[in-house]
Amino acid sequence: MISVSNLSKKLGEVQALDSLTFDAYDGQITGLLGPNGAGKTTCLRTIFGLLKPDQGTTSINGIDVAKQPLAAKQELGLFPDPFGIYERLTPREYICYFAELSGLERSAAITATDKVILDLQLADIADRRCKGFSQGQRMKTALAQAIVHQPKNIILDEPTRGLDVMSTRILRDMLGKLKSEGHCILFSSHVMQEVASLCDRVVVMADGKAVAIGSPQELCDQTNQTSLEEAFISLIGTDEGIAA
Repeated sequence: MISVSNLSKKLGEVQALDSLTFDAYDGQITGLLGPNGAGKTTCLRTIFGLLKPDQGTTSINGIDVAKQPLAAKQELGLFPDPFGIYERLTPREYICYFAELSGLERSAAITATDKVILDLQLADIADRRCKGFSQGQRMKTALAQAIVHQPKNIILDEPTRGLDVMSTRILRDMLGKLKSEGHCILFSSHVMQEVASLCDRVVVMADGKAVAIGSPQELCDQTNQTSLEEAFISLIGTDEGIAA
């Protein structure tokens, strides 16, 4: 479980987060939905400990990120930009390296790497260098790196950005599988269709605040709208920065 309480963060003159509060639960996919500049990425970076909040707290499975950053990070899997993987390494080398960075001893890291390669059906490319990989192969490798240490919680920042249709479908299927296994999944997006199809709960953000929280249907009921897109526009008062 990921908890965000009264989180505030100013970047320069911009109030990126403003008393943001929400919870993301195990066995659910929670989406941060908002226009560009709403504070979604700042929120995720603060949860992962890359940014220090001006006020408020974030906790991972009850571990305070500010007080125990290393312990908190071991409870988290961060899905990186698939286009930023190390091309000179093989997936096996890349995944094992991050397994050790996440706190696993060498032998345990090797065992965990073998398991995630099997689980994500990466065996056919596991010992090829990543240079020249397709979008789908990069995406699978990046996801394997995020879950190799078996974190209960996984965060993704606009995970389908730059992916083709088939790669996006593979990623959605994988996230559904992780959800069924009891993982807490938190991701940001401004793509309405993606959020509506994937999320159990949606945190609608604008100007660093949570303006509404609920399932896609609850948000529609709350605003008397028939689609999440219309509900969103009703809640924030604009359709700027939102993709259908």
